[in-house]
Amino acid sequence: MLDTTRQALIEAGRRHFGEFGYAATSMDDLTASASLTRGALYHHFGGKSGLLAAVVEAVDAELGVSLDVAAAEAPDPLGALTARCVAYIELTQAPDVQQIIFHDAPAVLPAAVESSTASCIRSITDAIDRAQRAGDVSAQVSASTLAVLLNGALVDASRWVAAGRPEDHTARQAEAIAAARLIVARLGSR
Repeated sequence: MLDTTRQALIEAGRRHFGEFGYAATSMDDLTASASLTRGALYHHFGGKSGLLAAVVEAVDAELGVSLDVAAAEAPDPLGALTARCVAYIELTQAPDVQQIIFHDAPAVLPAAVESSTASCIRSITDAIDRAQRAGDVSAQVSASTLAVLLNGALVDASRWVAAGRPEDHTARQAEAIAAARLIVARLGSR
C-alpha cells in the first residue's frame, strides 16, 4: 500500500508540476487528484519540495532508461554516443520535462540538479570512453572534459528548441539534432 501511495503521489506530482509548474501547484488539488490526503504527501515526502525531488528523480530515471535503449541500438560506440545525444534532444522536448527539469528543479532544488548533471556527465563520459577505447574518438582530451562540454551543449540546445515559437519547433529541433550529430562526428575525426 505504501509503494502504491508513493507512486500515485509521484504520478500526480508529475502531472501537476508539468502542467502548472511548481509554484502554481496546489497541494490540495494535487492530493485530491490522486484521491489522497495532504497527510499522505507529508508522510512520504515531507512536503511539496520533497515530492518535486522524487518527481525529478523519476523523470531522470525514465530519461536514463530511454537514452540507454537508444544507445544500445547503435552499431558502434560513436553511433551510440550520437544516438544518445539525438534522443536527449528529442525526449527533453516534452512540456512536462521542460517545466520540471529545466525550470522548476533549478529554482527549487539546486542540489538535485547538480547531482542529476553529474550523473548525466558520467553517462556521457562512459560513452565517450567506450568510443575512445574503440579508436573512434581521439584521446587527446579526457572523456570527462568532453562530456562536460557535450552535456552543456545538449541542455542548452534542448532549452533553445523548446523556447522557440511553436511553428518553428520542428525546424529548430532538426537543426539542434544536426548540430549534435556534427559535434559527435567531429569527435571521431582525427
